[in-house]
Amino acid sequence: MTTDTQASNSQIEQFLTFQLAGEAYGVEILKVQEIRGWEAVRVIPNTPAFIKGALNLRGAIVPIIDLRERFSMEKSEYSPMTVVIVLCVEHDENSYVMGVVADAVSDVLDVKVADIKQAPNLGAKINTRYMRGIYVHKQSMIMLLDVDKLLNPDELESINSMVC
Repeated sequence: MTTDTQASNSQIEQFLTFQLAGEAYGVEILKVQEIRGWEAVRVIPNTPAFIKGALNLRGAIVPIIDLRERFSMEKSEYSPMTVVIVLCVEHDENSYVMGVVADAVSDVLDVKVADIKQAPNLGAKINTRYMRGIYVHKQSMIMLLDVDKLLNPDELESINSMVC
């Protein structure tokens, strides 16, 4: 085994895990700016249903995306456990800040990169482009999301032009 292979096999990344509809998801901790409790948002007209609106965070207007709706899951009422995870996403060398609504935050996990399984091909009807991979932790599967792909380029540009 070469030194490069050994280094990549032992490389560890941290993921913030959270719950959506009883399932575990994770995002790279380095992409997380902050975690906030749910609060009412300013509705942005003419946006897709999964975009709940925008928040003013210390002078920055941040679009808020409901991941349940983005992933075509059953809608749920927001509760005191509902959180907004504020993320920094990258696209075409530009950085954008957006918030994603989750049912609850769980934990921060140290994950060996070598232990991340590739996202399965689930056919044309289920879009796995948002998934970085799957990690098995204590008999449960955690879907690791690629936050840079939660919105496609057109959606990013359109939202950015509406909130700026």
